[in-house]
Amino acid sequence: MPLMPKRVKYRKSQRKRIKGSATRGNRVSLGDFGIQALQGGWIPANVIEACRIAANQYIRGDGKLFIRIFPHKPVTARPLETRMGTGKGEPDHWVAVVKPGTVLFEVAGLPRDAARDCFARVAYKLPLPVRLIGRLPGV
Repeated sequence: MPLMPKRVKYRKSQRKRIKGSATRGNRVSLGDFGIQALQGGWIPANVIEACRIAANQYIRGDGKLFIRIFPHKPVTARPLETRMGTGKGEPDHWVAVVKPGTVLFEVAGLPRDAARDCFARVAYKLPLPVRLIGRLPGV
């Protein structure tokens, strides 16, 4: 089941720029370890789902995974071989807008080595560089 909002006020949105660093959602708050984005960008809903599956396959009931991002932004696409000047395309997929410093995923109930291995599988699927952070300072 794809991640997307139940309903939105407007079907289409403008692209906009990603300015500045994350001031909220930049600390580990739900779990013990998390992965933090080092660059800004868009993360599509199918990538978030692929990361969720990869992490849950590794955890296998030993810990709990928390997903801290949600795809709220619709991205439109025009059909192939369409001439210019026919307007904006239809919504194609949904993305989560991520600023540098945003915590993307968190895990609880795993030791540090297991969390690092789990997030290594998740980071391989993400389109931007990430780093492992802990709840405690300097971890």
